[in-house]
Amino acid sequence: MTQSTSHLGIVIHYYRDEVRKMARQVIDWCGDDIGVRLPTADAELVERPDLAVDEGSFAQQLDVCVSFGGDGTMLRAAGLVAQHGVPILGVNAGRLGYLAEVEPSHLIDALERWRRGDLIEQVRMMVEVTSDTAGADGTPFRGSALNEAVVSRIDSGRTVDVLATINDRPFSNYLADAVIVATPTGSTAYSLSAGGPIVEPDFRALILTPVAAHMVFNRSMILAPTTEVTFTVQGHRGAVLALDGEACLQLEPGQSVCCRASDVEVTLLVDGERDFHTVLKEKFHLIDWR
Repeated sequence: MTQSTSHLGIVIHYYRDEVRKMARQVIDWCGDDIGVRLPTADAELVERPDLAVDEGSFAQQLDVCVSFGGDGTMLRAAGLVAQHGVPILGVNAGRLGYLAEVEPSHLIDALERWRRGDLIEQVRMMVEVTSDTAGADGTPFRGSALNEAVVSRIDSGRTVDVLATINDRPFSNYLADAVIVATPTGSTAYSLSAGGPIVEPDFRALILTPVAAHMVFNRSMILAPTTEVTFTVQGHRGAVLALDGEACLQLEPGQSVCCRASDVEVTLLVDGERDFHTVLKEKFHLIDWR
């Protein structure tokens, strides 16, 4: 049965010329049957200002968001539409990623399958971060991330000193370049490069990983999804909070952020052919020993 949908959003990588051609291809495919909208900056890049909307209203009434780029573009798309429950179809126009499912050569076929309702929905958890410290709008900070929240040093060559409190109980002081709270989706991103474990993306957990810790205990920990982790900046140097790679909040000594599983989830559309273990094998060049 044909899916009764009529609004499609497009998010593109800003610096890849090839995605502009693909975005125009999708706009042509939609024709008069499916309404199309793009964030203003993206619409300018594809020379369709008539389809531009501001980011705050982009997700309203969307039935699907198509992301053209790599994992970074997928993270940006998630930030724009996750709160509204809009599923994301990722078109891999970069290096081999973990999130973008569709190869450019299969783009139109994937869109046809979406329209028929044949794609599979994968639900991914997010991490929510709150703080009494005021954000850019002057109110106590609240944000979320699909991959990870990171509290890191401000100055190169220095460390950040943070007290980690787990479920209201002081756990340990970390003297490190940074501390990460990642989701299973983010376990293959920054946390992995810092020595964290690989966790299947449909698992529910929080992964606490220090980066270049100057201490004996430098291990990553997998925590239950009901766990709350609070980082309080110690010493005399400040820190910065980043969500999915974007700096969001500067923290002074004594200020804290709390990380927990978010009530908001991200829905990805996949065809089921490129499973997580296959991606791992491709990414790490694993071979079958026979």
